Amino acid sequence: MSAEMLLKHFSRISEVPDSVPRLRRFILDLAVRGKLVEQYPGDEPASSLLEGIRKLAGSASLSKTPPDGCFPLPHGWSWSDIGSITTKTGSGSTPRGGQSAYQASGIPFLRSQNIYNNGLRLNEVAYIDDATHRRMRGTAVEPGDLLLNITGGSIGRCCRISDDPIQANISQHVAIIRVAFAEMRDFVHKVVLSPFFQSFVTDEQTGAGRGGLPKNRMDRIPIALPPLKEQHRIVTKINELMSLCDQLEDVRTEREEWRDRLVTASLNRISTETATPKEIDSHLNHLPRLTTRPEHLRQLRKVVLNLSVHGRLVAQDLTDESTDDLLNVIHQDQREAIRHGHLKKRPSTDKSSCKGLFSIPSQWRWVKLGDLITFGPQNGISPKETKDIQAPKALTLTATTSGFFNGSHYKHVELSECECENYWLSAGDVLFQRGNTREYVGIAAIFDGPAESFVSPDLMIRVRFSKHLDLRFVHTVLISPPLREYFSSGATGASTTMPKINQALLLNAPIPVPPLTEQRRIVAKVDELMLLCNQLEDQLATTEADSRRFVEAVLSDARQS
Repeated sequence: MSAEMLLKHFSRISEVPDSVPRLRRFILDLAVRGKLVEQYPGDEPASSLLEGIRKLAGSASLSKTPPDGCFPLPHGWSWSDIGSITTKTGSGSTPRGGQSAYQASGIPFLRSQNIYNNGLRLNEVAYIDDATHRRMRGTAVEPGDLLLNITGGSIGRCCRISDDPIQANISQHVAIIRVAFAEMRDFVHKVVLSPFFQSFVTDEQTGAGRGGLPKNRMDRIPIALPPLKEQHRIVTKINELMSLCDQLEDVRTEREEWRDRLVTASLNRISTETATPKEIDSHLNHLPRLTTRPEHLRQLRKVVLNLSVHGRLVAQDLTDESTDDLLNVIHQDQREAIRHGHLKKRPSTDKSSCKGLFSIPSQWRWVKLGDLITFGPQNGISPKETKDIQAPKALTLTATTSGFFNGSHYKHVELSECECENYWLSAGDVLFQRGNTREYVGIAAIFDGPAESFVSPDLMIRVRFSKHLDLRFVHTVLISPPLREYFSSGATGASTTMPKINQALLLNAPIPVPPLTEQRRIVAKVDELMLLCNQLEDQLATTEADSRRFVEAVLSDARQS
């Protein structure tokens, strides 16, 4: 692995989101296997280094038998383990009195949140007084120590203390690794950070829950030791390549931030009230070249929905039939529905009482949702679940959380055929989630499953809209950002107790209604743009998969070279 190789393939490698972290791990993996720098026959072998450590530390053994499954060593290298190359290992402890012993200032008491691979972070450090520090002298840190997190989610993080004088102690969640020879500290630190060593940290944990790495298991983690001079060459090469990785990461970050700004600026431009449908189309045609991440597509979908309900996605046609005439026909539908008992009560027909959420074209009208339905609103039912697979199916919330119906999410429930009769779902029913998190409460989906196959659950409200509306347009309105905000902000209850909407909030939801022919044009345009988003999403996934395979090929070549 060389800087030249990284630069040669950077444009492809950097397209993969996690490529630079993978490169960092790969560099360390090559280093500890003796594949990062050349071996020089004139270097004093590691066996001589281990003999020096034995004399210094009184170790009873020299080189170790290689553990099962380990790699063959280059010339001059020897197997050892952490316990054999150190003068001290082991965890810290808790000061007497626990947290009550902490002071506003004094001697730093280092905990796992202070230990990072690139050094100490002292913004959340605790302090102990000098007397506690002296009592805990066995946990005192010395210059050059390696500090390794041995419990919890940050297990395996390791920093190297500088060679400058230091006063500090460590908690029971941190272990000291005091390397016998100062000249080996930087290399051993790189070894500890390597995937090879980290795999042992993970595998050697004991205990449930938080888990931990005991001293006796840490001491026997194997380490492949090169000659001292080669250790220095390895550290130098690692630092060189890690510096290059930093540069690659900075370039990638800068490039992605630039793309984000361009996408945001373009979407903001078409979201202005002065942008015409023709200008919007022109901007949308350029977006595929800028769209490189799923977040961009999420933004684009929201903007498309927002433009559609503002009447700015397609041009208005003055020859379209009157929206007022359309609403009169819908109200006739409602009178018939009331006569047949499909509506609970006559909805308000006072269109002037509906307060709009934003300005709409002159041909459009703001209407309450209750003025557009011919059935409902009806809450679902909440019967007891059963394991009988012949029993009726009740949808779960997951079936509509995406805003679209998914019939694979249901449970069998104890309901008789007679009890099901009033709750069977029919094609064209619109289901609103009566309760969910703020993000999803009130989300609407059109039921398009087979008749009498599912019953609606208690946490959904069912309505049916007039057949004189384009149901797809109504659904587009209901899942658009303004209506999502209406339901989310109007839901009652704390976030932790599943906020809920009620039927009154639903019936009063303000719906912008254009002429029917324009509704259809809007739906066709939304379909076109959502198809484009789906194609871009597939393209991004394919590109990322290809790039990942390319990265694997590059790394495989480097590993075998």
